[in-house]
Amino acid sequence: MLTIEQAAEALAAGTTTARALLEESFSAVAREPAAFMVLHHEAARAAADAQDMLRRAGRAPSRYAGIPVTVKDLFDEAGQVTRAGSVALEAAAPALADAPVVARLQAAGLVVMGRTNMVEFAFSGLGVNPHYGTPTSPWDRATGRLPGGSSSGAAVAAADGMGFGGLGSDTGGSCRIPAALCGVVGYKPTASRVPLTGATPLSFSLDSIGPIARSVGCCQVIDGIIADAPAWHAPLPLAGLRLAVLRNYVEEGLEDEVARAYAATLSKLSALGARLTDIRIAEIEALPGVNATGGFAASEAWTWHHDLIERAGERYDPRILKRIRRGEGMSAENYVALLLARRNLIAAVAPQTAGFDAVLAPTCPLTPPAISAVEDEREYNRINMALLRNTSVFNFLDRCSISIPCQRPGEAPVGLMITGENGGDGKLFAVARAVEAALA
Repeated sequence: MLTIEQAAEALAAGTTTARALLEESFSAVAREPAAFMVLHHEAARAAADAQDMLRRAGRAPSRYAGIPVTVKDLFDEAGQVTRAGSVALEAAAPALADAPVVARLQAAGLVVMGRTNMVEFAFSGLGVNPHYGTPTSPWDRATGRLPGGSSSGAAVAAADGMGFGGLGSDTGGSCRIPAALCGVVGYKPTASRVPLTGATPLSFSLDSIGPIARSVGCCQVIDGIIADAPAWHAPLPLAGLRLAVLRNYVEEGLEDEVARAYAATLSKLSALGARLTDIRIAEIEALPGVNATGGFAASEAWTWHHDLIERAGERYDPRILKRIRRGEGMSAENYVALLLARRNLIAAVAPQTAGFDAVLAPTCPLTPPAISAVEDEREYNRINMALLRNTSVFNFLDRCSISIPCQRPGEAPVGLMITGENGGDGKLFAVARAVEAALA
């Protein structure tokens, strides 16, 4: 499958058209139809034809005009109902305007082919949706394995060639977890870079909007468009990169397949000249206790949801409803203490990583579990917390972070998480490109 840059080159050379790329993407939907909530067949074809006409006239709005992409059901599109993966919002009025991130994609000429499936209200890392179906990870479809969440459909679509990438959101790992479980790349930007307007919120403090695609470069293109400011940095050679390997907290309970792939990745990077240094960040061990009263997600979700729950709470997935209701009992004292704890943790951790180009960790401790495994509520909660554990550290610390595949061909998908500093998005992309090239 082509990358975004390869597709842009083919469009510029006239060896393909926007309409042809779109039809190939629509054809690929048959591999896993549950990846989508809505397909914009007529509108997308009209948009692709328009971009082809503009390109022939020398008026293409950008190098990437005509490339098909997807949008998570979390984001407003004018004329569409933003259901956020829930039947509780089925009767809501259609959006009057596009979310800024959607408008920026369309202004650059990219073609939105449809709205991808997601966890209801983005409140789980598993990818399960009992209302609209759960798309399966491309790995071992005979068994039926979790795609990761909450941006489940976006990751499955990227992996299966349904468009060239898509918009996701990441509050505790919702771009990086499904990327890891589906064998693609997921990017969480420094949250303030990308506007949240027009996105159904989960946590005002932690929400960020990022891309999921098949390569680091593809994610960088989409990120630059939706941030309206490309995160550029001069290319970095792998040899000499100072990479911190986080050894505490994130390595607990790794599945054997994850541990093997991760160890092999670290060995390869070291052999190619990267300077790896083991570090331990004691402060992150406190995170479970800091979030024990529900954390930002429950308290801030409850603020947004309580009126809707009064009207339509019986329509929620009970497991999601239970998680949101945790915020109902959170006191102002608890919330202020959480704000202070976050500020203190950010300040304490920053100098410990400042001397490195990036921090490495496994994205998730698990390969994709079977969907049947989470039918039991205790297993649902256990696996969900396991998948969210590593990625959520860096949402709390307000860092930019990316997951890239690091398994060998033919093995279960495993993600390598590379994390930069707050505001260091350009440098992180440069590091991730160097690592991706080395692993290829």
